[in-house]
Amino acid sequence: MGQGKQFAVIGLGRFGGSLVEEFHYLGVDVLAIDRNEEKVEKYSQYATHAVQANAINENTLKELGLKNMDHVIVSFGNDIETSILTTLLLKELGVKQVWVKAYNQYHQRVLEKIGADKVIHPERDMAKRIAHHVISEKIIDYIELSKDHSIVEIVASDKLHEKTLQNIDARAKYGCNIIGIQREEDIIVSPSADDLIYKGDILIVIGHNSDLHRFEVQGV
Repeated sequence: MGQGKQFAVIGLGRFGGSLVEEFHYLGVDVLAIDRNEEKVEKYSQYATHAVQANAINENTLKELGLKNMDHVIVSFGNDIETSILTTLLLKELGVKQVWVKAYNQYHQRVLEKIGADKVIHPERDMAKRIAHHVISEKIIDYIELSKDHSIVEIVASDKLHEKTLQNIDARAKYGCNIIGIQREEDIIVSPSADDLIYKGDILIVIGHNSDLHRFEVQGV
């Protein structure tokens, strides 16, 4: 789970700091960087190394060895200029993967143009997940893959109890695919057509958003 790879988080606000903590709990080495001394001190207990530094200084980034990092995540809140300049420098240094937190859609457009490998909207993405969960009694989680495609976790009702995937035939009837079944602590990955579903199982389903909605309403 990332062991052996080198990670760095630049910007230790709520999102960046939470990432450093999570990397720590996952047993992953992470370099934490911020120009604010208090933030660096706060997250030093979770980071492998925590450094107070100016991320828009090319020489500083080189000295910190960021060129050798496999994955750098840039998280500067609403400091759009610093975010853009840091991303540009990291890509020019040849960092393999640069993921950047975007403040808004305009920020995202610039980041994409200068080569950010992934643009993150944590508040927007979490809002979508919560909204899908709140409006549906069946959907317990939602992950957006693209504008039109997602993965959802749907709770199986009485309607699906003791039916096989072949009986349900989600692909033919609804255009989506059940790629996993979670039953309490166990999970079946790439279930076969003969696998049975029981009431309360969590179905992990991938597909076009309209097909997923149809499956939720009609199939489950």
